[in-house]
Amino acid sequence: MTSDRRRLQPRKQPRQIRAELTRQRILTAAAHVFAEHGYAAGTTNRIAEQARISIGSLYQYYPNKDAILVELMSRHLDSGMVATHSRQTGELPESIEEIIRVFVRIAIENHREDSQLLRVMIEQAPRSPELLEKIRRHEQVRVTFVRELFDGHPEVRIDDTHTAARLVVSTVELVVHQLIAAPEPIDIPRFENELVAMLTRYLTAGPGGGG
Repeated sequence: MTSDRRRLQPRKQPRQIRAELTRQRILTAAAHVFAEHGYAAGTTNRIAEQARISIGSLYQYYPNKDAILVELMSRHLDSGMVATHSRQTGELPESIEEIIRVFVRIAIENHREDSQLLRVMIEQAPRSPELLEKIRRHEQVRVTFVRELFDGHPEVRIDDTHTAARLVVSTVELVVHQLIAAPEPIDIPRFENELVAMLTRYLTAGPGGGG
């Protein structure tokens, strides 16, 4: 493993409950510090102080704040994937509009808890090879599911369902990320309605965009 990759990896994987609790305290403290102070001022000293541990204890788990932010980003991705998988394996609405609403709402709920922290993760989180691979796998799983859904849904009038699935998955993820994290607040119900309407029209209009 190269030095660049090592600096983005946790130093110690907890094997005992107390060690895991300490790591959770570090991550919780880091999320608070990054959201309140931003990434540049969110030093490891501040994180250790917020977690009420020594700086030496923090460095036993993470070599620097980059590795901590990568871990927060990875957990954010995992949380979104669990929420999405839960709905994919459950019963979905019949209409394509309400199906799209389900997945738009999941994305919004997974991103709206702390917009300041989300902004830091989007703008500042280093992209380790492991994190990039996780992002790729998560996207691939969602695209496969959505394509299969489009293939079997009578309201979908898109010929190239694979490209359509990639467009829909990417649009939901990127637009929700961008607007929820934006400094200017957005009306969430209106945003949800407009995004659902836009994607529904695209999927149901058919070739050429006609009604």
